[in-house]
Amino acid sequence: MSETLEAQLRSQLTAAMKAKDQQTANLVRMINTKIMERRTAKGFSGVVDDNLILDVIQAYKKTMEKARLEYLNVGEKGKAQVEELDFELAWCAKMLPQQMDEAALRTAVAAAVAALPAKDPKMAGRVIGTIKKQFGDRADAALVKKLAEEALS
Repeated sequence: MSETLEAQLRSQLTAAMKAKDQQTANLVRMINTKIMERRTAKGFSGVVDDNLILDVIQAYKKTMEKARLEYLNVGEKGKAQVEELDFELAWCAKMLPQQMDEAALRTAVAAAVAALPAKDPKMAGRVIGTIKKQFGDRADAALVKKLAEEALS
């Protein structure tokens, strides 16, 4: 059996600290803090498993993508932060399941649209739901939405 994500995070943190890699150590600590926030959240009664950790990393990645856009809009002043966020986004991408490429998503969206009773642009939500149910986090919701709208118009 492969190592759990929690164990992987622990070993990454240890390796980063030994290598004096402050950037990785800080990022892993931040992810661990986010996991702890989930674990201690009011009403949480589940277990901390790989799915929860992946969900935390995915949420963190989305937040960093938004922050990156904001720093890009600032221009030269935000350049150092953009480089830091690029590092964090690359780390998150390594930890998350591989995203589907646009060609595979386009094929899946076409099949979902073909299965619809009518080709109505208002049915984009149904197509997105079908794709997300089928492929989960491997499908980029924004890209699926764009492809669904193209296919239905």
